[in-house]
Amino acid sequence: MTTFQDARAFLLKHRTDYDAAVRDFRWPDPVPFNWALDWFDAQLARDAESRDRPALWIVDAGSDRETKLSFAALSRRSNQVANALRAQGLKRGDHLLLLLGNVVPLWETMLAAIKLGVVVIPATTLLTPDELRDRLDRGRAKAVVATQDQVGKFAGLGGDQLLRIVVGATQPQDGWVPFEAAANAPETFTPDGPTNADDPMLLYFTSGTTAKPKLVRHSQRSYPVGHLSTMYWLGLQPGDIHLNISSPGWAKHAWSCFFAPWNAGATVFVVNQPRFDAKGLLAIVARCGVTTLCAPPTVWRLFIQEQLASFKVSLREVCGAGEPLNPEVIDQVKAAWGLTIRDGYGQTETAALAGNSPGQKVKVGSMGRPLPGYRVQVTDNDGHAAREGEVTLLLGADRPAGLMQGYQNDDGRLGGADGDIYRSGDVVFTDDEGYLTFVGRTDDVFKSSDYRISPFELESILLEHEAVAEAAVVPSPDPIRLAIPKAYVLLIAGAERTPATALSIFKHLHTRLAPFKRIRKLELVTELPKTISGKIRRVQLRRFEQEDNRSDALRGVEFREEEFPELQKVRAAGSET
Repeated sequence: MTTFQDARAFLLKHRTDYDAAVRDFRWPDPVPFNWALDWFDAQLARDAESRDRPALWIVDAGSDRETKLSFAALSRRSNQVANALRAQGLKRGDHLLLLLGNVVPLWETMLAAIKLGVVVIPATTLLTPDELRDRLDRGRAKAVVATQDQVGKFAGLGGDQLLRIVVGATQPQDGWVPFEAAANAPETFTPDGPTNADDPMLLYFTSGTTAKPKLVRHSQRSYPVGHLSTMYWLGLQPGDIHLNISSPGWAKHAWSCFFAPWNAGATVFVVNQPRFDAKGLLAIVARCGVTTLCAPPTVWRLFIQEQLASFKVSLREVCGAGEPLNPEVIDQVKAAWGLTIRDGYGQTETAALAGNSPGQKVKVGSMGRPLPGYRVQVTDNDGHAAREGEVTLLLGADRPAGLMQGYQNDDGRLGGADGDIYRSGDVVFTDDEGYLTFVGRTDDVFKSSDYRISPFELESILLEHEAVAEAAVVPSPDPIRLAIPKAYVLLIAGAERTPATALSIFKHLHTRLAPFKRIRKLELVTELPKTISGKIRRVQLRRFEQEDNRSDALRGVEFREEEFPELQKVRAAGSET
């Protein structure tokens, strides 16, 4: 039988031997296993090499306050929280809405809930009252743990039976139990029974870029055990100090601020800044000896605006996630630090399923190869193997531990991750060596004059222009070509939404794109529609084009390629498209 400890040890041993790791890795058997009790408490909090090591290190940059808690201390404190929640009536299978920022009670509550068998609904503190109502209703929450600044959002939401727990209240809040009272609970915890592999553990609401957020349900196995693949991709080792830049409430936070580092026995390192400050963050990374760093492309683009070489960092591994990085970002980081940013890929529905793992050749622009434990096929619309197509996971005997149990419907039933395959909705191109390159969501890729257009490819080239801060490409209806690529562009501070700026961007595109891929329209905007997780809502931009709606406040100044005589020769060269 393969245990969690066996699988972890195997991946650590073969951390730079991709071929052996993929060939011989086996997921742990789906036996009763409670990650918080059987791994965190029984191993990390008791082993002489790890128990006194910092499990969590939070730096509050605004106040210069730092908090460090060892694995042993977090074990005791989460036991107290578990006992306090049980005393308030929470039991195995109940649902708890977790509405906290990067504060210690977030990690204490997560561990406590896992020990109890309580299902956690992670949520961002940016949610509106209406969005909270949706999560309470569809998530069937029986309790909420929130900071004091969130309390006002619950006024008028009803839910008299909802257990309300407030963190950091400076004075009593009517109807709310102070979280700090858990400090009076016993430091030892006894579970009410075994935790089965398929017991539910997490309910994530997706970001809702194309529709109403779905409920993604993960089990007591799928995220704790599944993130062994994430540990492998990140290159984490025992004793590392790992910084992951993401916000609580979203899956990536659980990936790299919870399960993957603690699977490795590494320290979760968190920096809270009143406002994001790249220079200040880099200084902290250097001062505190951070060894592994994962950040989204937006943060990496801000990092390279600083003098990276002047920061004497202790980094061994640097990773990017969320969307593929542009080559110039990777080149500048390598020139400054001698490190190559390694992209990885996964979804809320999965753990990391593909990536550029340590020691392997990195192909710039590629998100790497399938990680150990994942059988990935690239398939066309008919389900046949293809060079370009949808990322598909084989299930049955090959089902990866890190795949969700399914999307939970309003009636509680699950769907979307059963049958023989799981279709991700993401389109990639695969080369002869098995490296995957992101093309776009199945909903985003479109045809123009019978050519397939990848919005991501065009957006990457737009971002190389010095005046472009963000961009989103969508199809705009055209009587001849069916659709033409149109870009909604947010400019950097100081750049003006003028014909001169538009012409400069068009010229840049003409030097980089084949005629059939050219962006024919630009709309320079002051804001792009986004979900609360920060993802651009292309569905809303597509709707603007389909409905020809010019009245929305988000609309900007539109420029068409044919408006510029300077581009006539280039247009003539591409007239056949």
